[in-house]
Amino acid sequence: MQTFRKEERLSGFGLIRSLFKDGTVFNIPPFRVTFLKPSCELPSQTQVLLSVPKRFLRKAVDRNLVRRRMREAYRRNKQMLYEELKSNNEQLLVCLTYTSPEILSFDQITDKIIVLLHRLMKESEKVTR
Repeated sequence: MQTFRKEERLSGFGLIRSLFKDGTVFNIPPFRVTFLKPSCELPSQTQVLLSVPKRFLRKAVDRNLVRRRMREAYRRNKQMLYEELKSNNEQLLVCLTYTSPEILSFDQITDKIIVLLHRLMKESEKVTR
């Protein structure tokens, strides 16, 4: 299950707008996490949007590098989140926004993604539909 299929990517203006309008936010530097339990059925357990704003990293090469590292770290560690959501029969929309002007190494990003996924599981239990 260590793939990142198209169904797992958050796209669509309506879903993204509702995520940012009604979603819950928490910070784990260098990430800001926005999540929402959707009102409609999703094709996947979780749909994720990875964002690296131009405001923090001006060069497209740097933004793409960080986005690739985030995607790979998420892909390798998403299994624990999927198991938790499947046991509770829930779905999530998630946006991971990179908020640091520094380019972190892959190992540092992976460590933060793991912490972030654990926190996301705890926070999603608190939020009711």
